[in-house]
Amino acid sequence: MEEEKKRNGIVSVEPKPSNSFTSKVIDLLEKLLVKLMYDTSLPHHYLTGNFAPLPDETPPTKDLPLTGHLPDCLNGEFVRVGPNPKFSPVAGYHWFDGDGMIHGLRIKDGKATYVSRFVKTSRLKQEEYFGGAKFMKIGDLKGLFGLLMVNMQMLRAKLKVLDLSFGNGTDAIKVFEDGDLQTLGLLDYDKRLGHSFTAHPKVDPFTGEMFTFGYSHTPPYITYRVISKDGFMHDPVPITIAEPIMMHDFAITENYVIFMDLPLYFRPKEMVKNKTLIFTFDSTKKARFGVLPRYAKDEKHIRWFELPNCFIFHNANAWEEEDEVVLITCRLKNPDLDMVSGTVKEKLENFSNELYEMRFNMKSGEASQKKLSASAVDFPRVNESYTGRKSFVHVIDAKTMSADPVAVVELPHRVPYGFHAFFVTEDQLQEQA
Repeated sequence: MEEEKKRNGIVSVEPKPSNSFTSKVIDLLEKLLVKLMYDTSLPHHYLTGNFAPLPDETPPTKDLPLTGHLPDCLNGEFVRVGPNPKFSPVAGYHWFDGDGMIHGLRIKDGKATYVSRFVKTSRLKQEEYFGGAKFMKIGDLKGLFGLLMVNMQMLRAKLKVLDLSFGNGTDAIKVFEDGDLQTLGLLDYDKRLGHSFTAHPKVDPFTGEMFTFGYSHTPPYITYRVISKDGFMHDPVPITIAEPIMMHDFAITENYVIFMDLPLYFRPKEMVKNKTLIFTFDSTKKARFGVLPRYAKDEKHIRWFELPNCFIFHNANAWEEEDEVVLITCRLKNPDLDMVSGTVKEKLENFSNELYEMRFNMKSGEASQKKLSASAVDFPRVNESYTGRKSFVHVIDAKTMSADPVAVVELPHRVPYGFHAFFVTEDQLQEQA
């Protein structure tokens, strides 16, 4: 990248795709492939109902109708991202596909403003250039058709129809005073980031450091990184595991980091042979948890613990108690990512995550777990001032709680189901300015 295209460590995302004759030939090959091998009668459940994407962005809509009152302690902006494909898929579609759209609710001085903006990724900019979907989707990765769609993506990249040079990095988003959201570009940490970057990095509230990781289908399958308070990314620490896996989240404590080697494997051969999605859950394998000193320069001091088979998308928090490392997490038995058929209700019932406490004894090497809730629980959040530290539970007599909400804000339109959320405090918002 030219240095002038970089500002405050943020790379300007300016991909250079090519809508050449070669591009049109590949499009024809893809259409033929879809016609011959893809069952177009399969419904796209995750493009219907409240899963359906919004067609357009919504600029800041101020002074929304309000019932009740918004206290000053809520000054800031609640932001939540979810999948919102701008263009119809060529073939398959999975809920994990889609372009990112951020929905924001800005609260200031008792008033509310709503905004929604696409995350302006390299991928979105290129598809806007073509006027249609061009990138491979997780929903395509099933059976022999999936393998051929992988090769179609590789062909577009090799012939420079698509520009994959902006593949590694994290999108930098700015929240403005009026609540508006803008994608500034890509953080590549001075090109020190050469792997994927989790959607769940952890920031230590006491040191200001960020801890993160990436997973890959080629060795090293997991790479751990520490980013200093001033934004410097330290050298990678490869973590050795037997097979490539999906690892969506991890956890930190004051002195340790917890990795999860769970048996949701990346197995392209089984995808072709069994006509399944490319990630396959192996119910015969144990769940493994690796606890590593969080400033380790290599993996030689990692301690591995085994617990009964499971998968985990999201952790709530972790901390240390004497000789034990404690993890609070949303545990899932026998996940099935191949959610192509069946009703949306059936699909959601497949994900019956339960809240668990897991303990890893660093002295004895023993591990234990217990269920904390029988209800389905996921996307947990804690006060981030307690990330990696033990927090206390306040027990409230529900009988004394009013059934009436403090405030109800009327939005200008529906908000589709989404994933991760975050509250930007007023102080954090002003720091950006």
